Amino acid sequence: MAPALNYTCRPPEGNHTVHVSEDSCYYSINKSSLVGVEEEEPCTEWDFDTSVFSTTLTSEFGLVCGKAYLRATFQSVYMFSTIFSSLISGYIADKYGRKVVVVVSMGLFSLISLVLTFVTNYQVILALRFFMGALSSATLYMLSMEVCEVKQRSVVGVVLGLPWAIGTMCWGALAYGIRDWRWLQAISSFPFLIIIPVLFQINESPRWLIVRGRHQQALHVLHRAARLNKATLPPEDQLCKMMNDIQAEAEMANTKSTRKGKQVLDEHRRWFTFPTPALFSTAKIRQITIVMSLNIFSCSLVYCGLSLSGNAYSSDPFLYVVIGGLMEVPGYTLSAPIISRWGRKKPIIIGWFVSGASILSLVFIPKDISWLVMVLAMIGKLAISGVFMVVFVYEAELLPTEVRLQGVAVIFVAGQIAATCSPYLADFLSPLVPWLPSVIFGVSSFVAGFSLFNLPETRGMALPDTISDLEELYKQNKFSETKKEEELEKLQT
Repeated sequence: MAPALNYTCRPPEGNHTVHVSEDSCYYSINKSSLVGVEEEEPCTEWDFDTSVFSTTLTSEFGLVCGKAYLRATFQSVYMFSTIFSSLISGYIADKYGRKVVVVVSMGLFSLISLVLTFVTNYQVILALRFFMGALSSATLYMLSMEVCEVKQRSVVGVVLGLPWAIGTMCWGALAYGIRDWRWLQAISSFPFLIIIPVLFQINESPRWLIVRGRHQQALHVLHRAARLNKATLPPEDQLCKMMNDIQAEAEMANTKSTRKGKQVLDEHRRWFTFPTPALFSTAKIRQITIVMSLNIFSCSLVYCGLSLSGNAYSSDPFLYVVIGGLMEVPGYTLSAPIISRWGRKKPIIIGWFVSGASILSLVFIPKDISWLVMVLAMIGKLAISGVFMVVFVYEAELLPTEVRLQGVAVIFVAGQIAATCSPYLADFLSPLVPWLPSVIFGVSSFVAGFSLFNLPETRGMALPDTISDLEELYKQNKFSETKKEEELEKLQT
C-alpha cells in the first residue's frame, strides 16, 4: 500500500527559471534579475508514476524525499505494536482465559481495519495501524495446540499456517486487480467480519480451566469434544479426581518455581535486584527461552526481509508476492510429514542452512540474471516458511504449560523486534548497499541453526506441565510421555 514509486518534482507555476534537483526533492528558481543568483526550495508536490498503481499511500500523502521513511513506518508501526500485544495478551490469557482474548481482539481488529479505509490523515492511519498490531496475538494458535493430542500436534501446528500462505497469494492477486489502496483495504477487511461469529463457537482450553479450578466448565468442554469426536468419557467421579490431581500438581509446581526463583536471587544478589522471572528461573528453561528467542528473531528478520524485498529480487511486485505465497504452501505442508517422521530439531536446522545458503548466494549473482535471482529468493522463502512454522511447534512443545503463553509472548517479542526493523532494511539499506541485506539474512540463518544443537528432540513426547517436569525430563536425558498426559488426551478426544 505504500510502495516506492518513481516520481518527479512539480514546481509551482511561474515565469521564473526552474532547475529541479536530480533526486526531485528540491528545485532552484531565479527570483533575481542577476544571472546565477538562485534560491533552493523543497518540493511539496510531485507527479507519480501510475503505470503500476493508481493510488497509493505514497502518492496520496507524498511519502518521498524527507517523508520517505514513513513508507516503511506504515508496516513497521504495526509490527512494533505487536510487542505490546504479545506481552499483555499472554498475561490476560493466562489469567482470564484464551477464548476471551481471541474473541475481543479479533472483533476490534476487524472494526479498526474497516475504519482505516475512510481516514484521510496519515498520522491517524499510523495510529490505527498501531492499535491493529496491538490487538493481534498468538493466543488462537496456542489454544489450538493445547487442545490437540500429541500425535496430531505437528499436523495441526503446520496446517494452521496454510491460511496465511493462501492469504498471501490472494493478497498479491487482489492487489493486481485493485490498484487503489482504499478499495484494497476495504475489500481485504471483510473476511475478518465473517470470522467473528465463528469465534464464539470456540471452546475454552480444558487445560487452562482445569489448572484454574473451573472443573465444571472443563467437564462441559470435554463432553462437547466427546460428542463431536464420538468418544466415550470415563465416569464423572474419575474425571473429577484426575482434574483435582492435575490442579494440585500445577499449584505445587507454581510454589516450587517461586521458591526456585528466590534461591537464584539469593545466589546472585549482587547482580539482581528483582525476583527472577519463571522463564529464567532454571538453567534449562533459560536456555530454551534464549535459544528460541534467537530463532524467532532470525525467522522474522529473514521472512519479513524476503517478503518486503520484491524491488531487490523481482521487477514485478504482484508476481513476487503470489509466488512467495505459493512457496509457503509446500513449506508448510511438507513440514507436517517431515517432522512427524524425523522430528522437529533436525528439519529446522537443515531448513536454516538451506535458507542461509540460498540467500547468501544472491550476493554473487548479477541482478540482470533475474530468473536465477528469483529462484534463489524463492528457495529461501520456501525454507524459511517451513522453519517458521516448525519453530512455533517446537517452542510450544519445549515450554511447560504453566509458562507456555508467557514464554511464547516473550519469544514473540524478539521476533517482532526483527519484524519492526525489516521494513527499514528493505526500503533504505537495500538501495544504498544492495548486497548487505542478503548477507544479514544469510548469516542470521546459519547462527540460528547452530544455536539449536544443544536442545532436545520433542517428537511424540508429552508437553511438560511444569518447569519441574522439564527439569526432570532433562535429567532423564529424554522427553517421555507420562500416563497422566495420555489420560488427559483421551479426555480431549
